[in-house]
Amino acid sequence: MRKTQITIDVELDENHVPENITWNAQDGGIDKQDTKATMISVWDEKTREALRIDLWTKEMPVDQMKMFIHQILISLGSTYQRATGEEDVAQWMEEIAEEFAVKSAIK
Repeated sequence: MRKTQITIDVELDENHVPENITWNAQDGGIDKQDTKATMISVWDEKTREALRIDLWTKEMPVDQMKMFIHQILISLGSTYQRATGEEDVAQWMEEIAEEFAVKSAIK
């Protein structure tokens, strides 16, 4: 079995707020690439719930955070469609993403 690794390094200030975030994915050619935000979700089969880590630096602009969330919502619809084949639900999720874009004033 082949293994690979994706890592995220977080530098915190004295109040434990992220100041710098970098990520690495050797198979993807990513080495210490800066980012201002990350959201990671994992499925806990035992408790049947999603566990999350949401981090962003104090330098992450609000308008970019809104765009980040919007793009995540769109990708969730695509992921849902690929996982279930339910195009109608995926389309509905995309509509929610577009409504978010309007309400958050990014479109």
